[in-house]
Amino acid sequence: MRHTNIFTKTRKEYPKDELAKNAQILIKAGFVHKEMAGVYAYMPFGIKVLENIKKIARSEMNNVSGQEMIMSSLQKKETWELTDRWADANVDIWFKSQLKNGTEIGFGWSHEEPITEMMKSFITSYKDLPIYTYQFQTKFRNELRAKSGIMRGREFVMKDLYSYSKNEEDHKTFYNKMIDAYKSFYERVGLGKDTFVTVASGGVFTKNISHEFQTICDAGEDVVYIDRENNIAYNEEAIEDTGIDKNKLEQAKTAEVGNIFSFGSDKCEQMGLMFMDADGIKKPVTLGSYGIGITRVMGVIVEKYADEKGLIWPKNIAPYHIEIVSLFKEKDDNVYEQSEKIYNLLKDKYEILLDDRYAGAGSKMFDADLYGIPLQIIVGDKSLAKGVVEMKNRQTEEVEEVDINDVESAVFDMYAKLF
Repeated sequence: MRHTNIFTKTRKEYPKDELAKNAQILIKAGFVHKEMAGVYAYMPFGIKVLENIKKIARSEMNNVSGQEMIMSSLQKKETWELTDRWADANVDIWFKSQLKNGTEIGFGWSHEEPITEMMKSFITSYKDLPIYTYQFQTKFRNELRAKSGIMRGREFVMKDLYSYSKNEEDHKTFYNKMIDAYKSFYERVGLGKDTFVTVASGGVFTKNISHEFQTICDAGEDVVYIDRENNIAYNEEAIEDTGIDKNKLEQAKTAEVGNIFSFGSDKCEQMGLMFMDADGIKKPVTLGSYGIGITRVMGVIVEKYADEKGLIWPKNIAPYHIEIVSLFKEKDDNVYEQSEKIYNLLKDKYEILLDDRYAGAGSKMFDADLYGIPLQIIVGDKSLAKGVVEMKNRQTEEVEEVDINDVESAVFDMYAKLF
């Protein structure tokens, strides 16, 4: 990608109407655009980050035999009334409206009920089970306050998977596979060392014990109690339910980045999703639900790793692998020519952004640090006079001089060591 083809622009200052660090920096860098409180549009750089996070989530879900689909965000009142989750007294985060004919509808905050209703068309026998299906879907939640940027939006992207099993034993086997899949996902997006499987209560989802995935984060809204010896944590409600002495555990401020729920067979029984077992007996299906807030994960990564200069992306989710910061003055000078050579040398092996704008060196360096692309190759007059270019690791701020003839091998070596 050439920078001259990008329509977004950076800002010199943070937006004054944002309190959350993640939104401040993402807006300043041109990754997101604020529509209103809790509602953000994702610009080309931001979309690339989200798609990279989704790509990792998709691979983990496919590894556990998940099948991808996508449901509608529009929800039927009657479907949710079957489980008593339409009433605002039970679920107070609905956005609701009416069709022109007066029919009441809701905008999906979750999808257990609609997908379970759909499964009546596909599940009749034990031979049809298990089924694991997932989607990447825009969710709508009428939050009372939305002051945490993209970490708590009124509109956000979620990965949600639903498991349909013939009994509790099969469900538990899959549930444990999902715990491992989630651990792998958080490791791959750069949050592994600070994210803990957390025993939780089910809240508005289920009365059963569930698990959250909580990441240590100063901007988080939760508090958990970490048992480092057993590598597990407990939220406040679970501590109260289990009677564990929280004084013996490490207290930490955290952000919830995922959750998994066991519904047992209750919800399917309520909705009439039944199957015939091998003995010819009709039984309700056992349901599990597994969510990852894709946009929330992006926000938490910003909160944890951004510095005073701007964003710092783990290489697995960065919008580009490398940025070539070309400090040319004219398009026929040596800096421009060498930048083009490096770009053409590497573009088939890496995702590369070439800053080919007519702009001052200070402005280009400011933007490069703000974007947070893991590796910068800085091409300028002074370095070329010595026969070298500069390579900068955005995370550590370390800069190395590399012989102009050794750029490809140096990139290969340095990129392998990046965060």
